[in-house]
Parts: sequence; structure tokens; C-alpha cells
Amino acid sequence: MGKKMMNNERETNVSTKVNANKVRTKVNGGVFVYTGAISVNDLAKALNISPSDIIKYLFMQKKMVTINSILDDELIGTICLEFGYDFEKKHIVAAENFEEVEIKDDPSKLKERPPVVTIMGHVDHGKTTLIDAIRNSNLVEGEVGGISQEIGAYQKEVNGKKITFIDTPGHEAFTAMRSRGASVTDIVVLVVAADDGVMPQTIEAIDHAKAANVPIIIAINKIDKPGADSSRVKNELMAHEVVPEDYGGDAICVEISAKQKTNINALLDAIILVAEMKELKANPDRYALGTVLEAQLDKNEGPKATLLIQNGTLKEGDFLVVGSSYGKARRMTNEYKKTLQDASPSTPVSVIGLTEVPQAGDKFMAFSLESEARSIAEKRKLLKNEKEQNKSSAASLEDLMNKAKEGSIQNINLIVKADSTGSAEAVKASLEKLSTDDIKINIVRATSGAITESDVLLATASKAIIYGFNVRPDAKTRAKALEEKVDIRLHRIIYALIEEIQAAMKGMLAPTLKEEVTGQAEIRKLFKVSKLGTIAGSMVIDGSIKANSLIRLLREGVVVYEGKIASLQREKDSVKEVKAGFECGILIENYNDIKEGDIIEGYLMVESADGE
Repeated sequence: MGKKMMNNERETNVSTKVNANKVRTKVNGGVFVYTGAISVNDLAKALNISPSDIIKYLFMQKKMVTINSILDDELIGTICLEFGYDFEKKHIVAAENFEEVEIKDDPSKLKERPPVVTIMGHVDHGKTTLIDAIRNSNLVEGEVGGISQEIGAYQKEVNGKKITFIDTPGHEAFTAMRSRGASVTDIVVLVVAADDGVMPQTIEAIDHAKAANVPIIIAINKIDKPGADSSRVKNELMAHEVVPEDYGGDAICVEISAKQKTNINALLDAIILVAEMKELKANPDRYALGTVLEAQLDKNEGPKATLLIQNGTLKEGDFLVVGSSYGKARRMTNEYKKTLQDASPSTPVSVIGLTEVPQAGDKFMAFSLESEARSIAEKRKLLKNEKEQNKSSAASLEDLMNKAKEGSIQNINLIVKADSTGSAEAVKASLEKLSTDDIKINIVRATSGAITESDVLLATASKAIIYGFNVRPDAKTRAKALEEKVDIRLHRIIYALIEEIQAAMKGMLAPTLKEEVTGQAEIRKLFKVSKLGTIAGSMVIDGSIKANSLIRLLREGVVVYEGKIASLQREKDSVKEVKAGFECGILIENYNDIKEGDIIEGYLMVESADGE
């Protein structure tokens, strides 16, 4: 197929002329037919009823809406049935909802594409070392703490065939990132250390692979280490329904040493074999569509995104809609920073030229015209904003009551800035998990990029602490933070960041007051003093009685009064404490109804941060 055809005759993915973004409604034979989200007012007009009737009905159902609230499908159906109508939603996919477009390719145009392979497994089990061995590069030394903290995508040619690898971070905080990796992958290589066995993130990786319905190849790593036991690993995997081939299952199992580069070629051959069985194909003769693997704001190049082409071909100069942003593919580079003119299916590329930083996991689509891309991006942004507003517009009364109850909960407001959107998302997810019944972690903002004066101003307004993960503020921003008295905390290791917040939470917990009984004294004789009241001549029978104690007066085991000691004396002198076995005089503050035989129990309320 000639290059001319590729440049000028690529198939488009959606037609903006056919798929107009217009909500249509009609009533046909007692059936309300609609095509998209509609407001209370629109529904009332279509059903020929008063909007107030709908609002009243939903109020009785503990749903608070206004005349302009957008209703979801469930509410539309409920309202229709209540007012005597059946309902039907017709699905017309608009160009701006291109994620929902079903791409139907001519089978004759489909060509073999490289498999996309995700490396998964528990932290420190050797995922990055394996990628290192495959690429003959040295990634581990450049990573903080030896842990991957961004998604990377790399291609390797094996016997004339390419394989695309996605390296997902192993730390448990990056669950969402691994989940995205599984959603775009064709094959999962599950790395399990032979000396460690199946661990929590191993199980998590298995769950992601199963959810994505992709085959698993087991790479039992570190077979060169003392204590390596491949049979134990296989048995543990079987407990999670991953059955190796030699145990009668369908999971190919390869024993490797990534460090010693043992059996790496056997693993690559296994990947090629599984890929051939899957018959992976795509149509290179259409405009590209795919997924954002990673995105960040580069201080020199602006918004930068790593895209995985899943179908079609992306060419330099193509116009893109990425998430709710758009732009032009001004320059494309591969993992070696080599400039590319075009990228075919299963190719990961780094692209600059977008108007803003997209979110990792966003879908993208290429278009031939800039006006088309801009128009669709603007509509997508409006839809995104509308959805965020609608999340709160139809809140239930129960939700509002719960929020009211949270008045006693302390909040820690945080602003998270990281070197990439994936890292920001991971840090945010980790911090939100720290919320307790007593303290709520509220992430005001979590984005990629340097800490700016805008962040400082937001922190001032929201009384937030700024956390920078692999980013730093410049001198001007530091000065602004000092002026506004905003605390900026900088970290490179996610563990340290989390531990610091946990320590802060423990320190900020309102101390729990715990009762500590100091002792008891038995009243043996009463002395009435006109100016003071009744002094209890007592014998301390247990522990000690302290002058600053709170007391309770017990009569035959029943509490008859609770108060404080006004005066504690021994042999006519005021004292701070009287221990067991000694006599003393006790004057109870504002209380004289005491009797011989009563027990005065002294106690203190001691602050306890953990409530124990």
C-alpha cells in the first residue's frame, strides 16, 4: 500500500456530520423515547406535566433536584413509570463520545500487529530488572529506591517480530496504574520471585489480568538465588486459579533469572507463541485511536503524553483529541527519543503539541482537520464539566445528612503536585486511603507539574498543605509560600510521604481523655467548720489521693456525687498527695452531705492520643 494512500486516504473513525450532539425526545404511543441525558424541565415538557410535580415526586424519594438538574437513566425511567409512561433510550453515539464508537474494519485491511505485553508482579520481584535484561539497558539504577514510579513503554524485536512492553510499577500504591496497563494489554507476564512466592501484589496483578481477560505467562524469577523453589510458586499460583502448563493448565511457565539473563529468549519465544495464537490484527489505514499511558508537563516542551496506538496510524501533523484536550502531533518520539514520522498499531510514542496535560488512561483519536478536533474537544470538555456538576445536583437527602454529621470530623486539606499524572493519581489514592472516622484526608488538587504560585494561593484559600512528589518550587514560589505561611513538603519516595502524613494524623488527633483512678480514702470522722464546710477525716486505703484529683463519692458502692477536692490536709498542713496507710482531711468543693463510711475515690483524666 503506497504512502500517498496512507497520507490522503486514511479512513476516519467518526463522522461529525452524522452524529450531531443533540438530545432528541418524543412520546410515541405512551412510550417516552430519548437519546441522551435530559433535564427535569425537558422531561416535564415532553411528558406534558409540571416540573414541580417531578421535583415533589423525587423529593419524596429523598432526591433533591432543581428544574435544571440533569437526570440519569434510572431517574428518567422511575419518573416515566410514575406518571404512566413506558420509556426507551436510543443510543446514538456522537463524535465527542468516540470511546463508545464501534470501529468496524474491512477484514481485508487488517494486518498483524505486535502484541502489547504488560509486566506485572509484586514489588522487588524483578519486573524492572527483566525489562532491563530485555532492552539491554539499565533502568534500575536511575530509579529512586529501585522502584518503578512511572509507566514506561518499550519495543523489542524478536526474530523479526516486534513486542511492545509496558512496565507497570510494583508498589501497591500504583494499583490504578496497573489496572490501566491491563486494560490495554494483550498478554500479561506475571513475575514471581522463586525465593519469595506469591505475595499481595502478585494476587492483585492476577485479578487485573483476569478482569481484562488476557492470557498470563508466568516468569518465575531469581531461580539463581538460594531458597528458590519453583514448585512452591506453582502450587501457590494454582490456589489462585493460575494453572501452569506442566500442571495441566494453560499458563506457560518460564523459569528465569533476570539478573543473570537466564532464559530471557525462552520467555520472548513464549510471548511470540501466545501472540500468534491470539491472531492480533489492526487496520493501519485509518486515523489513529488509542490510550494515554502517561502524561506530564515538560518545562521545555509543554504538555507531553505517551500514547499507545491501538488502531490506525498516527502521523506527524495529525490533529488529536486527547481526553478533553486537543492539539497537533508536532513531534513524535520513541523510547530512545528518536523522532518518528508515523506510528503504526501497538506502537508507544511520546507526543508534544497538546493544549493541556491529559489524564493517564484517557482515550485519544486523530482527525484530519484542526477545526474538527477543536470542536469535539470543546464539546467533550463541556460534557465533562456537566457530569461533574451533576454528581452533586441530584444528591439524596441521606447524603446531605451524612455531610452534616461530618461537622465534627477534622479535615486535612492537601494539594499534591507530582512529576506525572500517574504519580499524582497514585499519591492521591494512597493518601485518601489514610482517612479514618476521626480524620478525613481531603485532596484539594492532584496534578502534574511544578509547584506554582497558583498552588500557594489555592493552599491559602483552602488552608491546605502542599506536597511535592519529585517536583520542587522555584525561588519566587518559595517566597510566596513564606509570605502566605503555606507549608510545602517535598518527597521523592512515596513511603516517606505516607509515613509523614500518618505521623501528622496521629499528632492532630484530639487527645482522648482516659480515666486513671489514683486511689481511695475511707471517711472515718466528720469535722464541721463554719467558714469552710464539712471536712472528711479520712484514711487512704488504696493508692493515693492527690490534691488536684477529681473525686467521686461512693456510698455502699453507689456514686452519690462527683466533683473536685477543694483542700487536702495532713496534720493541719496543706499537701499535694497522701498515700495509702496515712490519715488526711479532705474538703470536697461545694459539697457537704458526707457520712462516715463513705468512700472518696480520686481519679485523673489523662490524655491519650490513641484512645487506649
